[in-house]
Amino acid sequence: MEKQLAPVCAAIDVGSNTIHIVVARCFPADLEILADELELVRIGESVTANGMISPEKMQAALQTLKTYQTLAEQYGARKILVVATEAIRQASNSAEFIARVHQETGLEMLVISGEAEAALTFLGATYEAGKHAQVGVMDLGGGSLELVFAQRGQIAWRTSVPIGSGWLHDQYLSANPPASGEIEAAETFLATYFHGMHLPHAAPVLIVTGGSANSLLYLAREAFHRPGEQTRLSREDLLRCQALLSALSAEDIARIYGQPLARARILLAGTLIIKHVLNQLVVQEITVSPHGIREGVLLAYARSGENWLSAVSQEEQTEESFAESARKTLVERLQTMLAWSDEVLKHEDIEAVHKMRVASRRLRAAMDAYQPCCEPKQFARVYREIKRTANLLGEARDTDVMLHYLCEQLEGLSEEEREGVRWLMTGLRGYRQQTQQELDSFLRNLDGKKLEHRLKTSVREGELA
Repeated sequence: MEKQLAPVCAAIDVGSNTIHIVVARCFPADLEILADELELVRIGESVTANGMISPEKMQAALQTLKTYQTLAEQYGARKILVVATEAIRQASNSAEFIARVHQETGLEMLVISGEAEAALTFLGATYEAGKHAQVGVMDLGGGSLELVFAQRGQIAWRTSVPIGSGWLHDQYLSANPPASGEIEAAETFLATYFHGMHLPHAAPVLIVTGGSANSLLYLAREAFHRPGEQTRLSREDLLRCQALLSALSAEDIARIYGQPLARARILLAGTLIIKHVLNQLVVQEITVSPHGIREGVLLAYARSGENWLSAVSQEEQTEESFAESARKTLVERLQTMLAWSDEVLKHEDIEAVHKMRVASRRLRAAMDAYQPCCEPKQFARVYREIKRTANLLGEARDTDVMLHYLCEQLEGLSEEEREGVRWLMTGLRGYRQQTQQELDSFLRNLDGKKLEHRLKTSVREGELA
């Protein structure tokens, strides 16, 4: 009964490549999707070429919006929310386009900021993805790319940049198939651009949404016989897709692998962008989501009603900055590591060394992730001390593992072989005692409070906020 009482609403996203509608029965934390359709209009093509929406693109967009309005009404949608992104933000005649949409359809089209787009995309892409301690979401559109990192469900860092699959194709990859020199130029541009952004390495899980990602997933299933339920693409998958898209014409890709021709033309550009973001983030695979900004709009509306966009903006203003997130995570992981120090010094539990070593690895991984927002010299001092701790723990733990292994092997050996193994174990025990003495001395002299203070103050205020 509750499901039947929930309102049906529609969200339309007017993007640089596509115009996309989702109609759903809306709950504050969930959606029952009733319709999901898109049309590849490529408004951004004319905006990239001459800075404005051409009459042909405007007419195609208007016709698509009218079709979608009828579809939403057929499902009984009580509200149709329309948002526009990068191409409309950049077009010199966007006001004319917005006015025509309202005049001919009665729809109010909102041109949202890149930051709002990133927050809404994160909301839509993660609502059914389960909980992750750390997660990144990338929305690759035709004219822009939004990237969001979150911790414990709260956005910690986000950005929106005016680079998309349609834009990259139009700027660099005009041949069909693209020439090797064009691909090389595009790759050089992307490597330089993303390196200059200093993206944080803070998300072991990266969810990617947008037409390019979903088309690549479909291509991998068709071309490389990936299971239909697979939602992940590895770096190797992306490289294989790149090779395929570089070798065949858009017409061949469309015919052989069931891709829309307009999408096939720009798919290599999308592949290159995703690959370079993965390179910069040092991530090995992505999870592709069919959900994005439209679902985010519907969820925001279900939670906040007519104030949905201002509510999203307020959340952005009060959310934890990347620097605050860095400081909190680093201190928490340092304290977890130091908490094992007393147990290691007691020499009662051999696993204490292992657990402290694991904690030191997690701390170093976090330090690697947050290095971009830290003061280099002070950070390096703390890093050296943590690395020294991890190395001493590693030497002790590795020796323990080796001794345990040799002890297990004794039973199946001859007496002569046992003598040799016992001799080796005696030497290892001596080395283990020496490493324990070094470790004990180091831990007794390790000033945890001082180290915590150094770690906190190494994070620069306002960095990547």
